[in-house]
Formats: sequence, structure tokens, C-alpha cells
Amino acid sequence: GTSRQIPQTIIIGVRKGGTRALLEMLDIHPNIVVAATEVHFFDWDENYVKGIEWYRNLMPFSYGNQITIEKTPGYFTSPQAPGRIHDMNSSIKLLLILRDPTERVISDYTQVYYNRVESHKPVQPFEDIVIKNGVLNTKYKAIQRSLYDVHMEKWLKHFSLDQIHIVDGNTLIKDPLPELQKVERFLNLPSRIMSSNFYFNQTKGFYCIRSDGRERCLHESKGRPHPLVNSTVLEQLHSYFREHNAKFYRMVNHSFDWH
Repeated sequence: GTSRQIPQTIIIGVRKGGTRALLEMLDIHPNIVVAATEVHFFDWDENYVKGIEWYRNLMPFSYGNQITIEKTPGYFTSPQAPGRIHDMNSSIKLLLILRDPTERVISDYTQVYYNRVESHKPVQPFEDIVIKNGVLNTKYKAIQRSLYDVHMEKWLKHFSLDQIHIVDGNTLIKDPLPELQKVERFLNLPSRIMSSNFYFNQTKGFYCIRSDGRERCLHESKGRPHPLVNSTVLEQLHSYFREHNAKFYRMVNHSFDWH
């Protein structure tokens, strides 16, 4: 009685915003099934040309009463993804998880840093990448990815605001349940996720998941310690993002507790 369904909901981003945590926490819900890996169908041309049936075949089997969800954080910043997703399903519901843009930049750097260390490649201090000739290097990809207003503008050309639910990534990590209950309501699902599904792991410093009699934490690559960043550089980042954040708040009719 199961079949593979094209996703009715997609987590479109943002990279280093908490997409994996959100997906795994939603997987607790009996009416949700999730794709195991990032598919990169709508943002990578070499996958998109393979067609919609190739995409469907990467989805998990589901029952008729279940919603299929996939997440690819690269969609949010992709110029092609909004139009391609709209062409597939113009009434789809989208989930976007965001966090403080400066924190997101540092987290983005941290992931690349550890990947380079593990591959025995040379690494540069954060400040040397973010500052060039005494000024903020705004061409740095990690900074570009944190310009939420710039990317959101592209999505709002194809989708109405009520089709995009924004999850507060900073809140999700500190107190998951209220954010997940908002997602349940947005997806018109019965309330099934409970506080007993989470427990705080002192060693890791964030919440882990308890469901079906099993306990699991996010992969060890999640929640890695960030480098200590020079306070002047932090202030330069906060200052640069301030106007972009204000514009984003106006776009989505909602303010966040960001610098």
C-alpha cells in the first residue's frame, strides 16, 4: 500500500541554518517520511536534466496519509530552484530555517575549516578570509549566502508568503518543541511531536531525539565549536547585515532576534 511520492514539502535552506536538525526532528511525526540524503535536484543542472521520475525514485516509500519531505539547503540561494520547484508544483509548501546571519557565516567557515583539516589541506584564519585590505570581503560566498533578503526576493516572485514557513533556527536548537508545533500547524498535520521526544545532551550542548524507543543525536559534524572571532570583525559583519536583515523583516512581516 505504499508508493514513492514527489515531495509535498521541501526544506529549501538555509545552509548551516539547522536543516538537518529540522528534518530529523520532523521525522518523529508518524505522518511524515523524509528523504535520507540531499538530492540537489532543483539546483544542480546535471541532476535536473534527469527528469522528475529520477527525482521521485530517490524518495522514500510512503502511505497515502503521509507527507514526503526532502531537504537541500542549496535551494534557497540557487537562482534556478524557485522557478523549477514552481513548475513542478505551484501550490507546494516550503520550509525555510534561518539563524543569525553572522553566526551562519561563522558556521559555514567552520564546516569548510574542518573538512580541509580532515583532508590535510591548508586552512586560513576566519579573519583573513572575511577581511581583505582592511575591508569586509563581501564577495566571500559564506557572506553572500547570509543575504536573506536578496535570496528571498527570488522566491517571492514564484510563491506567496503563506506558502513559505520560516523556522527560527536559533530557537529550534534551544527549545525545539514550539518551533516544531508551528510546522505541524503549517502542514495541517495532527499534533504528534511532544516534549518527551527530546532530551538535552550535556556533552554535545544541544537537544537529541527520542522516538520509537530509540535515542539519537545529530551527527558529530553538527554543533562543532566555532572559532573565537575578533570583536571588531564581528561588529563589521553585524553592521553589514543590519540593513539586509531589516529589509528581510519587512519582506516576511516578521522580526528575528538577530544582531
